[in-house]
Amino acid sequence: MKIEVVLTEAEIVQELAEAVLARDLPEKFFYWCPLSVRAWLALAADPAFAGFQRCWKQLAERADWLLEPFADSVPVISFGAGDGATDRLLLDPIRQSGREQRYYPVDASQALLEVACAGAEDLDIETSGIKADISSPMHLVFASDAAESPKLLLMSGNTLGGFDPLDHLRHVTQCLHAADRLVLDAEIYRPNGPAPHEEDSMAHFVFAPLAGLGVSAEDGEVHFDHKRDDRLAGLYVTSAYFRPDRDLRLSVAGQEVLVERGEHITLKFRYSFTREALRRLLEQHGGIKILDEIPSLDGRYLLAVCSR
Repeated sequence: MKIEVVLTEAEIVQELAEAVLARDLPEKFFYWCPLSVRAWLALAADPAFAGFQRCWKQLAERADWLLEPFADSVPVISFGAGDGATDRLLLDPIRQSGREQRYYPVDASQALLEVACAGAEDLDIETSGIKADISSPMHLVFASDAAESPKLLLMSGNTLGGFDPLDHLRHVTQCLHAADRLVLDAEIYRPNGPAPHEEDSMAHFVFAPLAGLGVSAEDGEVHFDHKRDDRLAGLYVTSAYFRPDRDLRLSVAGQEVLVERGEHITLKFRYSFTREALRRLLEQHGGIKILDEIPSLDGRYLLAVCSR
């Protein structure tokens, strides 16, 4: 198994200490520690969040169309690959097309990268994992340069919504060249919000990094804040934060951090979009073309195939 390390474990631990001091945990920490990995895998397996995978299955059925720009070779680079389960929905039909295939899953989680690499290798696909932070423009460029164009760039599981989408899309599209294809999915905004059981599942997931630091459910409560982002009509953000009910002393990277009762620790945010907002974001802000769209049957997700 080959994994190139751009983001080291020592760097992650140091960044975690800084994040706890700042009371704000970046995206990568929700897929890093063993508790977070298990919580994410459980969330991904929840039927309530499975609609986006059906979009990818539909695209896999149209693999011949997707692969038209590619001759004998299809390099696949997946930003935020996780365990690679969604990627493999496309990797298998690419393999069956007879084209040479190289797969580059990119993620900050060593554990999930190992699963993604092992799953692709089980399909006899040449695989090189890249341990990197896709919130970093430099890491994005490094990962995208792993293969020459034309290449297929993937972002699944509303990865775009895990970052500031206006900023992150700009950096992603800088990696997209004329002959490349970018496939991504996004969560569609629901005016009535998530069902209670969905919010419970999400609360368990976002709490996991704190649980990994020894915080218990009795120490406080996870809260969610839903609001509109006025920078783009139809753009919405859900923020999660933890408010302790008592003073906490957390040991992080050899440092003791005091978190006082009533403080807010920002855990995670995720963006959702109206369909019109997603189109404007991709075409007007990102400067790319939407070649095809596949909505999920439940209306919660939209997959877009894009090019320069």
